[in-house]
Amino acid sequence: MSTDALGNNITLRERASLAALNDFVEGFIASEARAANILQAQQDPSPLVQAYCAALHMFAESADAAANARPFLQRAQAAAAEADERERRFIAAVAAWVDGDLPRAIALHEEQALACPRDLVSLKLGQYHLFNRGDSPGMLRIALRAAPAAADVPYFHGMLAFAWEQCHFLDQAEASARQAIAMRRKEPWAHHALAHVLLTQGRLREGHAFLQEVSATWTGLNSFMVTHNWWHQALFALDLDRPEEVLAIYDGHVWGEVKAYSQDQVNAVSLLARLELAGVDVGDRWEDVGAHLAQRAHDHVLPFLDLHYLYGLARSGHTEQARGWLASIETHAVQCTGAQALVWQRVCVPAARGLLAHACGDWKTTVEALGHALPRMVEVGGSHAQRDLFSQMHLDALVKAGHLAGAQNLLQPQLRAQPESMRLRRQAAALYTALDLPSSLTNLR
Repeated sequence: MSTDALGNNITLRERASLAALNDFVEGFIASEARAANILQAQQDPSPLVQAYCAALHMFAESADAAANARPFLQRAQAAAAEADERERRFIAAVAAWVDGDLPRAIALHEEQALACPRDLVSLKLGQYHLFNRGDSPGMLRIALRAAPAAADVPYFHGMLAFAWEQCHFLDQAEASARQAIAMRRKEPWAHHALAHVLLTQGRLREGHAFLQEVSATWTGLNSFMVTHNWWHQALFALDLDRPEEVLAIYDGHVWGEVKAYSQDQVNAVSLLARLELAGVDVGDRWEDVGAHLAQRAHDHVLPFLDLHYLYGLARSGHTEQARGWLASIETHAVQCTGAQALVWQRVCVPAARGLLAHACGDWKTTVEALGHALPRMVEVGGSHAQRDLFSQMHLDALVKAGHLAGAQNLLQPQLRAQPESMRLRRQAAALYTALDLPSSLTNLR
């Protein structure tokens, strides 16, 4: 029996597939594009090769992803009798994912973390599902289970760091991220986790300088990782009142890798929206994003994605298509069953109504709909930094609808936590002027 790059036993019918399999194992946990090399071995009927191919197709996060993954999954299941227990458990987890049974998939990945803690592909995939459900404690739990056995792997510490950060254990997150980077400077997921910490703690200049320093290592990454890390750099630049730099980052790094990919589209929509909320003219940049969003079917893979698609369509002038997407979300929410039904019905639907209203300048509806959704927004997935977009839109609508006292109640604590943010300082100064209060209050803590 062969072993993969992490020392896990693997069942291979064709020895020549080992390199492609290891490219997937190492590439997936390192956020590198070489993970797709597993498709070079897709003719090998080995069970894990086929399961990895199925997983790769599922990461398309599109309406047809499950159909594209299923033939590979079926071949993996057909060969499962020759696989060991670890491989069979992973195949079952992918099968649950393809079938839309995420609670079962997560349970299997958690079991794998206990039984086979060096199966970091399973660990990262489990964290992916937990993240998309807003279950950050689950992300931390599954990572801690693997800690004793995987401590020699830098990418493990990056996974642990992000879980710590999403659970608001910022000191632990920073320590884990810096440990990962000390072990391997090119560890983009650890860079990402540390960027989250520095943003949350208001260490904006430090965060900007850190990402600038390590950005030279962002080579050979998958499109999500490279665009998303640059997206984080853009957030630092935006708060530091460097709009031209943000636009340059958008044009050069955020929009242009794989424009048809869900995560690249989300990064683009989010950054353009934040620029506009900060008062920056984005020119005609919405048009190209909207053209790609208009080609999407009503995917409804993840509510977090749908919310961005809808807003991007509306802001790019595809208003009727955005209204159609909202109607489709509402229909899907009614038809949805299982644990996610309430998330679609009670969080995604009002949030979608609020976002469409914001894009159309209906501030009253934005305040009411987003105000209803925000307390439970964590359930749609995404990180704290990503979901902050929805809070910014709610705050913007409060101001424009004349709810100035409510806006002050939200904005001043943010400025207190982010004293380096020139963006928040400008917003607060304008708000205090509207409230007939001294703009110098922005200097008080």
